[in-house]
Amino acid sequence: MSAASNSKVLVRNLGRIGYAEAWGVQRKEVFKRLKFLRDMRSRTTKTTVLNGDDITQEPKDVILLCEHNPVYTVGIRTKDYPVSEEERLKKLGADFFRTDRGGLITFHGPGQMVAYPILNLARYTKSIRWYVCQLEKCVIRMSTSFGLVSNTSPHTGVWIKDNKVAAIGIHSSRYITSHGLALNCNTDLSWYDHIVPCGIVGKGVTSLSRELRRDVTIDEVTPLFLKAFETEFNCHIESEDGSAFQQDKLPA
Repeated sequence: MSAASNSKVLVRNLGRIGYAEAWGVQRKEVFKRLKFLRDMRSRTTKTTVLNGDDITQEPKDVILLCEHNPVYTVGIRTKDYPVSEEERLKKLGADFFRTDRGGLITFHGPGQMVAYPILNLARYTKSIRWYVCQLEKCVIRMSTSFGLVSNTSPHTGVWIKDNKVAAIGIHSSRYITSHGLALNCNTDLSWYDHIVPCGIVGKGVTSLSRELRRDVTIDEVTPLFLKAFETEFNCHIESEDGSAFQQDKLPA
């Protein structure tokens, strides 16, 4: 099923940011949307304006873009990552966080484009499987702009042959999404040498720079990813100031 027509999605670029701070932004955005849903269910009067604000106006969907300082994160399945493993990884110079997303351990760091879509799937298709597939399709479509062939596999994420180029791990509450995807642009892949990425034995990781044998930056990738997102989610992307997002950089 395709996304609802003409949905508007805002983009906020957080820039280079620590994982904890970005997670805090996510939680704040999710809370606003969950509060709106609760308020609308419990509203018993016809009041639509409170303190000058239209309280019937649902917050728009938003994509939080960022680049993290070196950090290892794990999802809700943490039994394979005791405190001793956490301390070992921290000694490498990276942070370590236990999160509420799906998936096992992964790395985030400089040179990696991270996108956290905060969406209400009621506007699209109320299916987590559908949502993850759409995120995968975004990366696959974006990859074709570079002449690369990428695919999905039985394991979540996007792959170039047996090497993962984009990891996906999400959380959903009442179909409000958080967390998202991480795409290796010109990431230092040696950080992955210290873990089994996503818990998948016998597979590797790669980056757009490695595959293309040139430096591919986040700035180069971001508008292509957003254009793919517009297509796969059948939406219109704008910066939070109301302008189209870097349309001059988008290919025809």
